[in-house]
Amino acid sequence: MPKQKNKYIKNLSVRNKRAAYEYFFIDKYTAGIVLRGTEIKSMRLGKFNMDDAYCLFNEKGELIIRNLYIAEYEMGNIHNHPPRADRKLLLTKRELRKLQSSLKDVGLTIVPTHIFINERGLLKVEIALAKGKKLYDKREAIKERDLKRAMD
Repeated sequence: MPKQKNKYIKNLSVRNKRAAYEYFFIDKYTAGIVLRGTEIKSMRLGKFNMDDAYCLFNEKGELIIRNLYIAEYEMGNIHNHPPRADRKLLLTKRELRKLQSSLKDVGLTIVPTHIFINERGLLKVEIALAKGKKLYDKREAIKERDLKRAMD
């Protein structure tokens, strides 16, 4: 019987380039994420999208990530997960209080910037407290990127 190849990505590391283009990052935090069995299997296969994802506090004071798309696991059964469910992020109380107090400023939001698997094999989400860029800031970013590309 032939051996089945392991399709899982061992060093998963995905950056949210759209968030870097749309926002200035003020503070960054690394958070754990609460996932079910089929969700982590799908993420290890690389079948997720975090372009439209953002974070907010629910009524219990917990930080959740909304609009993170994790495709249904194809070998799952009736207990498969919904693709765009809200997922809880795990931070310390001090970090949660700091984020909650800084969100009271106008124009600030929390966005996921990086999803990765750490050295212990746990899935982590890097989130950033961010302020939206204006149109002229985005033009500057495009100009810098084109100059860097031309120099290379």
